[in-house]
Amino acid sequence: MARGEGAEQYAATLLSVKPLNAEIKTVKLKTQRNRLSVFSKVCYAFGGAPYQITGTVLGFFLQIYLLDVAQLDPFYASIILFVGRAWDAITDPTVGFLVSRSRSTRFGRMMPWIIFSTPFAMLTYLLIWYVPPFEEGKVIWYLVFYCLFQSMQTCFHVPYSALTMFISRDQKERDSATAYRMMVEVLGTVLGTAIQGQIVGGNSNCPTESDAPYSTNSSSVNTTIASLDQTKQAYLVASGVICIIYVLCAAILFLGVKEQKETGRDKSEPLTFAQGLRLVMCHGPYVKLVIGFLFTSLAFMLLEGNFALFITYALGHRKDFQNILLVIMLSGALTIPWWQWFLTRFGKKKAAYFGISWAVPFMILIVSVKSNLIVSYLVSVAAGVSVAAAFLLPWSMLPDVVDDFKVQNPDIRGHEALFYSFYVFFIKFASGVSLGISTLSLKFAGYVTGGCSQPEAVSVTLKVLVSPVPVVLIAVGLLILKTYPIDEERRQGNRKLLQAMFDSETDSESETSDRGSSV
Repeated sequence: MARGEGAEQYAATLLSVKPLNAEIKTVKLKTQRNRLSVFSKVCYAFGGAPYQITGTVLGFFLQIYLLDVAQLDPFYASIILFVGRAWDAITDPTVGFLVSRSRSTRFGRMMPWIIFSTPFAMLTYLLIWYVPPFEEGKVIWYLVFYCLFQSMQTCFHVPYSALTMFISRDQKERDSATAYRMMVEVLGTVLGTAIQGQIVGGNSNCPTESDAPYSTNSSSVNTTIASLDQTKQAYLVASGVICIIYVLCAAILFLGVKEQKETGRDKSEPLTFAQGLRLVMCHGPYVKLVIGFLFTSLAFMLLEGNFALFITYALGHRKDFQNILLVIMLSGALTIPWWQWFLTRFGKKKAAYFGISWAVPFMILIVSVKSNLIVSYLVSVAAGVSVAAAFLLPWSMLPDVVDDFKVQNPDIRGHEALFYSFYVFFIKFASGVSLGISTLSLKFAGYVTGGCSQPEAVSVTLKVLVSPVPVVLIAVGLLILKTYPIDEERRQGNRKLLQAMFDSETDSESETSDRGSSV
């Protein structure tokens, strides 16, 4: 009898333990499903390199290329820079809307956009750096291929940015993947600056001072023509190398990252463009984040667009400008892990205040101290630290805004690409305006196209464009970011709510599939 009671008790214990074990296994499976391997994070990060490599090269070198190599008038160069950036800005929300409405394939919704845009992006990028053998339609040539490349780049980058939301549903995993991405992107800027700078930097159509006393006028002209041809060839070689890297990075992303299936997407009606715009722009945290980073990003873009000219003509370091740019980007790449630790330890808002404002004293120092190569290198190292923060923080904070929107609008799906595309739209459009205005400012200051030296007014204008104006823009941006409402407490609360929503959806879907299989 006692033995029978013991057997019954043991059986009851087993029955009570089985559901508990099943629940533990379910929790473990959910955690493992959300967790990303280091390999996946690295492969995902490689997808960000093409955008940053080409963007850095265009930002640092396109203006000086159009003025001194293609030898366009500053007025036409400003039109190309403005229209190209404005067109690029317009294509971002358009592509974002199309991505949000596109159907899912066996590769996902984002991956097909990334893969099919890559070969067209390479071709158009290569043609930007080719000087056509005619003068009449040269402006149209650069305008058309610059706009086409920006369109293809948008078709790559908007879905890639939105892919952040589909590699994992866990905030920590997404933040970790974003840190990997930013590390690779900053390394991409280093690589782009190194490739373009080292290949192109050694070629100049201006004779050195040591050559000048021993050369006649005719030989000097012949040397200049030969040097210009070499410089054109160097730009083409550099663009070819960058195109190869572009393809390799796209291939690594495609082969190494699996896009997760969206839950509940079929239950929601697709948004129209007007609905998507209204919903995105009415979300307060998103608006404050975008406007704040709009001003700070403009500061760094203005600095980036004019820095090569500033080093060459205001500081007089013609032979060292590519090395100074490389030091900035290398310093930024090395400090990305530190900024990731800082924002994890102290929060993203504090990281934004401290990291972006770090550049201000060095922007002031570079124009205040008399031109000195050692000082220029030291300032570049310090400025790179701030560049790293400016790279990392917007892309680290955007997923938090998207999560906050999901919590407040749980029935709306497929909107992720809209948040990313509208953010990029405002940044690019404003940067186009700033670059156009800065190039026009150089024209009014008397910039001499293809000249080996420039008037004093050009030097003063470049100093204003890389110091006082960016400092004011940073101050305004940080004041706006102070009103950004998503602190660490709200972020963690959103994370728990979203995890609960995801778990309930997963459970309901598994119950439905179990019923179907039993039937």
